[in-house]
Amino acid sequence: MASIFSSVLLALSLLSSPFLSNANAHTKLGFSADLIHRDSPKSPFYNPTETSAERLRNAVQRSVNRVVHFNGKDASVNSPQTEITSYGGEFLMNVSLGSPPFPIMAIADTGSDLLWTQCKPCDDCYAQDDPLFDPKASSTYKDVSCSSKQCTALENQASCSTEDNKTCSYTLSYGDKSYTKGNVAADTLTLGSTDNRPVQLKNIVIGCGHNNAGTFSKKGSGIVGLGGGSVSLISQLGDSIDGKFSYCLVPLSSNDTTSKINFGTNAVVSGNGSVSTPLITKSQATFYYLTLESVSVGSKNIKYPLASDSETGEGNIIIDSGTTLTIFTTEFYAELEDAVASSIDAERVNDPQNVLSLCYSATAKPKFPVITMHFDGADVKLDSSNAFIQISEDLVCFAFRGDDQLAIYGNLSQMNFLVGYDTVSETVSFKHADCAKM
Repeated sequence: MASIFSSVLLALSLLSSPFLSNANAHTKLGFSADLIHRDSPKSPFYNPTETSAERLRNAVQRSVNRVVHFNGKDASVNSPQTEITSYGGEFLMNVSLGSPPFPIMAIADTGSDLLWTQCKPCDDCYAQDDPLFDPKASSTYKDVSCSSKQCTALENQASCSTEDNKTCSYTLSYGDKSYTKGNVAADTLTLGSTDNRPVQLKNIVIGCGHNNAGTFSKKGSGIVGLGGGSVSLISQLGDSIDGKFSYCLVPLSSNDTTSKINFGTNAVVSGNGSVSTPLITKSQATFYYLTLESVSVGSKNIKYPLASDSETGEGNIIIDSGTTLTIFTTEFYAELEDAVASSIDAERVNDPQNVLSLCYSATAKPKFPVITMHFDGADVKLDSSNAFIQISEDLVCFAFRGDDQLAIYGNLSQMNFLVGYDTVSETVSFKHADCAKM
């Protein structure tokens, strides 16, 4: 689970239908599926005793924890294991593995690559509510050999048994000492679609975890990686979706409406109002990097620092659907906060949990400035709901935060935007949308 965290659960509902589309290398696909926020009543993580403000507060805290994933040692290409945090993700994905299809509830994550689940026999596994996947019950399951391209694609996450040197194994280690170990395999993956025509994907590389422990939630059973690495679901679908996927996230207040994720021909973002910015590739191919040039608060423009690990300065912010808050480098955030605070005519109030540093009394109904993100070639104007959140009955806060090492464009800033990734043309596109109606 090369990643995990933040604030929206992605449940691709698997819809039963006698019509299955076989996704082969030369077949062009276009399909959409539901994304269910982890705090939606439709989610297994839903806690009916929590208030809306408490759910949002918890999402903010998960966002802070998720930063460990991007800040950790996993950014080193020389690291013997990928180290990230296993703190719960924001989307769940309902998929099915094997033949006959076996339903899996897994975290979907744009900050992860390998699709893995707990498998029988489980020598040492964390508690899981749902049954474990049994590879022996699937007629299409097969272990991957050490000499295969699939094993090689995992690079330093893969190893071979000293006993037979035949079966490819994987180890993913997380920043909080959680881990998953097992066999690298290939099997049929079935994804649901909103048009009631499930899509069957053959020979998808998966991790079959036989030794998994740590802080994983019992309500999930693994990870579906949507990152940019070679073994992610997006990369494996490859030409069949022309490297395209998009999503439209509904506001957190829309509990009765699901968000959508789109693939292939359904994922094109174009038309009036759409803007595009280059997608930057770095040594850590999993993460999607953009170049942020500046941020405007009303008419005041604040220049954002260039990336220090690039000669051109490009790729200074990660876009991530699994992080709730938008994170900026500490020095820039301080300047941004000062500009925002000076434009709000209201008395500041402290966040009792000291997570967010710019807050106001909700009863004062402060008037907020317009925040605009100036990416390379794309100006994205945020609504107030993208930039300010009510985390208690009487407290509304700026949904941004500083960090010493990195920047992340989080999902609150992306809500009610159609966000499209094109890994072939290497662009990310944005378009204002009413996601509840899509």
